[in-house]
Amino acid sequence: EAAILRTLRAARHSIHVQAYLFTSRSLAAALIEAKARGVRVEVLADREQTARGENSQIPQLVEAVIPVALEVRYAAAHNKVILVDAAEAGGAVITGSYNFTWSARTRNAENVLILRHNPPVLRAYLGNWKRHRAEALPYAEALLSDRKVEE
Repeated sequence: EAAILRTLRAARHSIHVQAYLFTSRSLAAALIEAKARGVRVEVLADREQTARGENSQIPQLVEAVIPVALEVRYAAAHNKVILVDAAEAGGAVITGSYNFTWSARTRNAENVLILRHNPPVLRAYLGNWKRHRAEALPYAEALLSDRKVEE
């Protein structure tokens, strides 16, 4: 998690998150801090995990006026990706098995890969992020549609 936090704190222009689970308070705080210093932060998350997760930090991100969309097309939007300054030559792709959770940090065997200074990889990941975002629903709308299904 420390390596991810260092990368988030170095962001200058943008952070794009794609998360299956997001319960890490320290990562949520780093995203909120980045937004406060003028970095554009956007988040995609799995709707089911967000709706069911009692420890999800997604509501705190929404409260901080960070745009959040929830993926509804897949049984599991199982991505674990953060793009930092993706439009910049020196940007970074963070990926691997690491869910953005307390358990990933303290209990699980996980891996994290941070790829830097590779514009073709950044473009590919950003294009994929944008494609997923185009298919996702805004946070409030996704949760409302989830409630309608239950009723």
